[in-house]
This record gives sequence, structure tokens and C-alpha cells, in this order.
Amino acid sequence: MSIIKANNLTLGYQREEPVIIKANFEINHKDFVFISGPSGSGKSTLLSSFYGALTPMEGSLSVCDVSLTKHNQRSINRLRQRIGIVFQDYKLIEEWSIEKNIALPMIINGYKKDACETQTEKLLSHIGLLHKANKYPLELSGGEQQRVAMARAIAHRPTLILADEPTGNLDDFSSDMIWSLLKSANEQLDITIVVVTHRVPVRTNIAYRHLFIDRERNSIYEQH
Repeated sequence: MSIIKANNLTLGYQREEPVIIKANFEINHKDFVFISGPSGSGKSTLLSSFYGALTPMEGSLSVCDVSLTKHNQRSINRLRQRIGIVFQDYKLIEEWSIEKNIALPMIINGYKKDACETQTEKLLSHIGLLHKANKYPLELSGGEQQRVAMARAIAHRPTLILADEPTGNLDDFSSDMIWSLLKSANEQLDITIVVVTHRVPVRTNIAYRHLFIDRERNSIYEQH
């Protein structure tokens, strides 16, 4: 069962300068996929298209059975309820406590208050930040903020997690925790994971697929 399917997908911000050109690939349920490529190759552009922030110029793209070629805001909202996103700059709500930030996707998805509280406490404990539940994002280190962002992405048990350079600026301890969380989400919760990164990490102990963006050949191909 494919979670993401692209056929002749062309993406860009200006029609005369496409970034991704006629790409064909498929990501299946329970896959753990790294997408890499040199700077400027279109990694973040591709990731943006997966949650509907960028509409294809040509070709077709479907994510979680939602067509992103022909869509309306309702279908985009429905899609985003099934996705967890980990941004490179965290994108936590500064005015909200850590606890409330993690609960956000559960609130959006209509979880009951008791379920939100139980799941949030469990995740805070898992990322080693239960003692900081009432702190605010700017009171945490970068590594701690990314762990909170990771917990938020997992909280509502999405079908798909998209992560943009999730360990790019982190120390080894926080990096190891992020990879461990992603691996557990994939293996224990059957969540499909797609990670955009400059370089595939060497010590994650994860069974993965690797898609490489090659601008010179205008292609995305699988590396083995």
C-alpha cells in the first residue's frame, strides 16, 4: 500500500525554474525513507509538497490517498490530521507550555481531555522532559525543543511523519533520542517515516530506504 506516490512530478516556486523535474517514486506503508541530495537540490521543496504547502506544476502526487494535484482546503486539512511534521526550526508555539504544545495535534483530532493528558505525560516521560512540562519553548535548549517537536509529531499516532533535518543542529544525546523515537514510531506504531537530510546518519541501526535527488540528471533514484 503506497502512502506517497509521484508520477512525472514537477515542483518549483517559479514556472520557468522548476526545482524537481518529472520525478517518479513511491513510498509504501511502514517504510522508513531518507531523502538526500546536495544543497539546493529540492529536498525541502519536495517535503513541502507532501503536506500540501506547495502544489505540483506538472504530473501527479498523492499522499495518504489525497490527491495534491487537485485539492481543496478541506482535503488538505484532512491530510494534515494524518501527518506529523518535525521542522528544522521546531515551530513550537512560544506562548504555550511544553505540555500544551505536545497536546496540540490531539486537540485538533478531537481527543478527549483525559486521553490528551495521559498521552502527553507518557511522551514527556519518554523524552526525559516530564520535569519541564510547564516550561515554555524559549526556556529549553535547542535539543530539548526538538525532542518536544518530535513528541508532538508522534502524539496523535499519525499515518506518516515528515522530518526536515531533524538532528541538523543537535548534540549527540538529543540526536540519538530523535533517531530512537523515529525508529520506535516506525517499528512499534507502524508509522511511515520520511526524513530529509544532507547526509544519512551512519549509527542509527534503522532498516531504511534511501532516495537521492540528482539535479544534474534531473532525477530521484533509489540508492542501495
